[in-house]
Amino acid sequence: MGALSDAYMARDRSLGQARVLWEIGDGCDVRALRARLDLDSGYLSRLLRSLEGDGLVRVEPSTADARVRIARLTRKGAAERQVLDKRSDELAASILEPLSESQRERLVAAMDDVARLLTASMVEVAITDPRQPEAAYCVQSYFDELRDRFDQGFDHTRSISADNAELTLPAGLLLVATLHSEPVGCGALKLHGDEPAEIKRMWVSPDARGLGLGRRLLTELEREAVARGASAVRLETNRNLVEAISLYRASGYTEVPAFNDEPYAHHWFEKSLKA
Repeated sequence: MGALSDAYMARDRSLGQARVLWEIGDGCDVRALRARLDLDSGYLSRLLRSLEGDGLVRVEPSTADARVRIARLTRKGAAERQVLDKRSDELAASILEPLSESQRERLVAAMDDVARLLTASMVEVAITDPRQPEAAYCVQSYFDELRDRFDQGFDHTRSISADNAELTLPAGLLLVATLHSEPVGCGALKLHGDEPAEIKRMWVSPDARGLGLGRRLLTELEREAVARGASAVRLETNRNLVEAISLYRASGYTEVPAFNDEPYAHHWFEKSLKA
């Protein structure tokens, strides 16, 4: 497919340079570009300098924050990107042409599976200080989604608390999932010794759904609860969160009578963590 050629798509640059050119698009923060491609900062700087030297890219300070550098395509760079796009489409068409319609569908479906699984493997989950920006982003996104999905909206000040102090060890913890250094999900625990731990703040970004991240976060929270002596985990949820309810039931959670007075809850679940 030309990935190992020094002249990708018969152009005078490598795949690495072509990929950076493509990802810059209409303009991109250099830090975000580095995170998205998971590149060493020195290597990315060399790629950008080579593209600048060819007159394809310019790197300049952001008008909003001079400390932030933005990479933008020049007119020549935009034209080069269009050529790469056209030749990439032609290469894909040449690969698909010998295949029947059903074979093409199978190939594309298999490629989708590979892409999804590889993306899932790149997600990192770690205990994070709830005061960190990525944690605050996830929690606020969680609040925003509940506000949009609940029949009567959502006001976190009326809900049972799970504030920063309660989500900091030893009182509790917050897991944040990141993909290419960007936050894409979270889940929290409130710990109560050997009593059931409370699962809170379960959220997955729409961009990361379909990767099995919700189940992974739930499993990680259960492991953390076991490691810290909890005998079980509990959670409450709203009837409109049908995907979450399905996940809890499929993961061995049993619906139980209400164990708190959460005003937004319609279902209460519990799962024993005893071996």
